Amino acid sequence: MEQLLGKEWEISPAGGATGDAYIAEHDGKKLFLKRNSSPFLAVLSAEGIVPKLVWTKRMENGDVITAQQFLQARELKPRDMTSKQVAQLLRKIHRSKELLAMMERLGKKPLLPNRLLEEVKKNECVIKENAVVQQAIAFLEKHVNDVYHEDYVVCHCDMNHNNWLLTEDNQLYLIDWDSAMIADPAIDIGVLLYAYIPREQWESWLEQYGLPFHEQLLLRMKWYTLAQTIVLLAWHKGRGNEKEMQRLLHFLEHVLR
Repeated sequence: MEQLLGKEWEISPAGGATGDAYIAEHDGKKLFLKRNSSPFLAVLSAEGIVPKLVWTKRMENGDVITAQQFLQARELKPRDMTSKQVAQLLRKIHRSKELLAMMERLGKKPLLPNRLLEEVKKNECVIKENAVVQQAIAFLEKHVNDVYHEDYVVCHCDMNHNNWLLTEDNQLYLIDWDSAMIADPAIDIGVLLYAYIPREQWESWLEQYGLPFHEQLLLRMKWYTLAQTIVLLAWHKGRGNEKEMQRLLHFLEHVLR
């Protein structure tokens, strides 16, 4: 990183799961650097969905480094996820033709329910030993042909409150696009509602997002939330994260009720 910016810049790790993010500081300027971040970061920046992209540089080894404006911002807390701003930013993302065109140029294909179910069922290590997971799989199999949807959009696929940043001047951003794909918008909406929004507020939240509240949408939301949770459960099992696995099993029970 020093060779890219010069020795006068002070560079420190920014944390995160991959360890490929850094903060660079020099003369009152501050940048957020990331190695091999999402290839459509420029479009996200132009759309105002992520903090402004300052530059992109390719290293001799082929790695691509991106530098974004470093903003004074805080991560949203779970209680903040009920805000109208969250619903409106997610609607903007899902309706973006520019994002969809970029994903298609990158060769991405829509994530269809049968393909996701195949991915879920590969995680036998989790499925075999837990009755709640088996119950969820049975639901997925029963309804796989009932959740097909015509309108596939760019989905973020990681609605964790930690990925939403609110700046001091009240600008909201959604960061960490490494899991993004073309999919049914219910994949984002479902996880967000089940995880953060009280059931009695779902209809008003969907109204802010711009969707009518109906049974078919509820089924799709439940289906995708169960599928995503099982995949995440297997990921944490592979890393021995027992505490997170227990949390996700409780979440599965909550969704199945």
